Amino acid sequence: MRVFIVMSVMCLIILASSWSIGQPIRGNPKEGRAIYGQYCLRCHGNTLDGNGPDAQYLIMRPANFLSQGLLAKADWELILTISNGILFTPMHGFRGTLTDQQMLDVVSYIRSMTPFGADN
Repeated sequence: MRVFIVMSVMCLIILASSWSIGQPIRGNPKEGRAIYGQYCLRCHGNTLDGNGPDAQYLIMRPANFLSQGLLAKADWELILTISNGILFTPMHGFRGTLTDQQMLDVVSYIRSMTPFGADN
C-alpha cells in the first residue's frame, strides 16, 4: 500500500510539473509595443511584415512576423533570437540592452499582432 501511495504521489508531481512547464509565460503587449517601436520597427516595420524604413538598406531582409514559418515558432525561439541575434545577418542580439521581461513583452506584442493573436 505504501509503495502505491509513493508511486501515485510521484506520478502526480511529474504530471503537474510537465503541465506547468508547458504553460506560456506572457509579457505585456502594451509595453512590448513601445519597445518594438524603439528597437524593432525600423527594420521589421509597423505591420511586422519586414518592410520597415531601414529594410531597403539591408543585405538580408528582416523577418516577416506574419509568415507561416515565424508563426509556427515557439515563443522561446523568438526570445532566443531577440536575445542572441542571428549570426551573419543584420539581426543583432539585444541581451544587455533589453531585460528578459522586455523581451517577453516584445514577443507578446508580436503575438498579439499576428492573425492568431486573438486566440492566445
